[in-house]
Amino acid sequence: MPYQKSSSILIAVLTSVVLLGACATVPETGRSQLLLVSPAQETQLGFDEFEKLKKTVPVSRDAAANARLQRVGQRIAAVAPLPNARWEFVLFDKPNEPNAFCLPGGKVGVYSGILPITQDDAGLATVIGHEVAHAVARHGAERMSEGMLIQLGGQLLEQATLGRSQASRAVLQQAYGIGSAVGVALPHSRGQELEADRLGVLYMARAGYEPREALAFWKRFAEYKNKQGGGKQVEFLSTHPLDDHRIRQIEGLLPQAQMEYRKPGGTP
Repeated sequence: MPYQKSSSILIAVLTSVVLLGACATVPETGRSQLLLVSPAQETQLGFDEFEKLKKTVPVSRDAAANARLQRVGQRIAAVAPLPNARWEFVLFDKPNEPNAFCLPGGKVGVYSGILPITQDDAGLATVIGHEVAHAVARHGAERMSEGMLIQLGGQLLEQATLGRSQASRAVLQQAYGIGSAVGVALPHSRGQELEADRLGVLYMARAGYEPREALAFWKRFAEYKNKQGGGKQVEFLSTHPLDDHRIRQIEGLLPQAQMEYRKPGGTP
């Protein structure tokens, strides 16, 4: 028992020390965030994972689509406040997968399956702006930090319930796992997606793309998902907000985005 108590105290002290030095603020939104992973660590993980993907996922040979991706990507990257980014835009040949991602450090992957939905430069700018925003806001590091804290919480619960029966401890751990997912991880993920939408619309406007086209893209994307028979989602069990939710947010952001789009000396 003395060992168990001392180890719990040690974990709590270490947690407090880490948390005190891990606060940061998201650019533009001003949201406070907890980051337990350094920018260098996060970037290296992003670079390593992107290299693996390029070796295992076929890269598209479509010259016109690749040219569009480079053109739009570089314009978005030019207005994205990500110091020391090594931007790279790769079109992966996955025609049945309408998706895209951005890994830490500026590594952007777009799956060819999303191009029929983006349709044009402005549609693609919506997608790239959103993905780049994830990197600027360091959402990857934030998710890793959250996972570390949830794991630590599980360890503390394990220590605190050592005197209980095995069945009781199993039930408590299961409840903790469900509670941390539904009450923490999933809402946080949805919040990050909405934050990336918000930043992405501003980036595309600053890069000279009409921000109202973001609405058109998300409506097309919602229509595509409905045609695929995905059924009605329950938002609190999803990693992403419902389409109607994100569309309403973008509608509210349009006045600010239009001001960015029409700034003197801009590119429209």
